[in-house]
Amino acid sequence: MAPKGSQRTVNKIVAENRKARFNYEIVDTYEAGLVLTGTEVKSLREGKANIAESYASDEGEEIWLINSHLPEYLQANRFNHEPRRRRKLLLSKREINRLRVSINREGMTLVPLKIYFNEKGRAKLELALAKGKKLHDKRETEKERDWNRQKQRIMKTG
Repeated sequence: MAPKGSQRTVNKIVAENRKARFNYEIVDTYEAGLVLTGTEVKSLREGKANIAESYASDEGEEIWLINSHLPEYLQANRFNHEPRRRRKLLLSKREINRLRVSINREGMTLVPLKIYFNEKGRAKLELALAKGKKLHDKRETEKERDWNRQKQRIMKTG
């Protein structure tokens, strides 16, 4: 019989926001817990989630994940959740205050990078404190990426 913890995959990524690193300059990252209902967790375990157009907002003393899409769990009947509801993020008060200061004073944005399950099987969200990139910065990033690919091809053939 296998040990209890060996059946889970460690840090299984459920959803990833790939455009975030292209559109934003990541300053700092935080790990936050998510307040979810049972059907939301089951839907996440199936790997069906989308955080591409979502963002986080501070309201009152809490931080909320807005516009994330967790589709309904098909076997749940009438006890299903709303797919685009706001979800509370679990952070310490110190982290919330630090994020609030950065958002209000420095004009930064809270962008979700990925949702994953940690080694204990809990759903976590990697949240980034980011500055928006200008168009010329995005072009520079794209040029650098293309040049790196070209270098790898040259090194491989030459």
